[in-house]
Amino acid sequence: MTEQPEQKKRTRQPNGASSIYLGKDGKWHGRVTVGVRDDGKPDRRHVERRTRAEVTRAVRELEKQRDAGKLRKAGKRWTLGAWLEHWVTEIAKPYVSENTYDGYEVDVRVHLVPGLGAHLLDGLKPEHLERFYLKMQRNGSAAATAHHVHRTIRVALGQAVRRGHLTVNVAEIAKAPRLEEEDIEPFTIEEVQRVLLEASRLRNSARWVVALALGLRQGEALGLHWEDVDLAAGYLRTRKNRLRPKYAHGCGDTCGRKPGYCPQRKQVRREFKSTKSRAGRRTIGLPEPVVKLLRKHREEQEREREAAGGGWRGTGYVFASPTGGPLSPNTDYHVWKQLLRDAGVRDGRLHDARHTAATVLLILGVPDVVADAIMGWEPGGAARMRARYMHITGPVLKQVAGQVGDALWGEQPTT
Repeated sequence: MTEQPEQKKRTRQPNGASSIYLGKDGKWHGRVTVGVRDDGKPDRRHVERRTRAEVTRAVRELEKQRDAGKLRKAGKRWTLGAWLEHWVTEIAKPYVSENTYDGYEVDVRVHLVPGLGAHLLDGLKPEHLERFYLKMQRNGSAAATAHHVHRTIRVALGQAVRRGHLTVNVAEIAKAPRLEEEDIEPFTIEEVQRVLLEASRLRNSARWVVALALGLRQGEALGLHWEDVDLAAGYLRTRKNRLRPKYAHGCGDTCGRKPGYCPQRKQVRREFKSTKSRAGRRTIGLPEPVVKLLRKHREEQEREREAAGGGWRGTGYVFASPTGGPLSPNTDYHVWKQLLRDAGVRDGRLHDARHTAATVLLILGVPDVVADAIMGWEPGGAARMRARYMHITGPVLKQVAGQVGDALWGEQPTT
């Protein structure tokens, strides 16, 4: 039986259907409609192979990828650098908080674009990222910095996938930089008492009470307004977060200083933002000693208002400057560090006060659901946060050991 030659005639297919034909160049070609281009015309992808069987397989694979939504969009191929710069300014900036954007922007400008930006977006591999993270750390970056960069590019590439510029987010495949678990030791009750005694000599002394007794985050404490505090009913609500100030030159960048030290500097960031998460917007009951301290604090602030006269800003902050303006988070941090030194207490992060407050709730045996509400932990991640913030202290271990001893070796009932 003689073999019939392959059909060369190109038959017209219905609109939108894939086509396979033998070209004048002697190769087999296939065209697959996968969508619509930006100009509204059909997006037809082309493949060519030596035989009809090969091109048929290629066409079927294109159709499969199209139907699964895994085809890259048509158009000019992005470089990673161009995509990251577009993503951070046009996509991320309008929708994330100022602090989140700042972190993204630094990661993109300082690390990702110089280190990886020349790669084609769809040519980036997990191994490129893993080698880059190691290089960052060899050049002196902390593991936490490399880990933050990893999270940033994972978000950026996730947007590229959702918009059809990529089919796979390689940052989800790449191994993230390893972070060593931080060993945090909360302050003891005695240390807390020494800190509060020293704080009582400072203005805004109640600021440190709400940190150590209630576990408020720095932004929550500095963003607290008097309208959020009901001393008669004995509770406060966390609804606002103080933002870290950001400045721009008011002199046209002629003073030779950084924007924050410009004599005519201008504030370019709002003072606070509303708390978005449901868990973050919470109501916290105030122990009676805290109510008394806040009443005293309000009286002291009223005297400062009278002394300031027309210079009083009247912004409504619970913890304010002598003229009623908001406190700087940076200054607040340095006051905390000095407070620990003056109290003769070991050094610790400001956030360690929150760990201490959570541990006190554990020592007191406060039910988990109540502790979660006080600390502002989201229900889905509350168990993980309790494990991170509530530390098993010596007194707790001693109490449990005593209970075990009583149960196993205590007085046995007589029969």
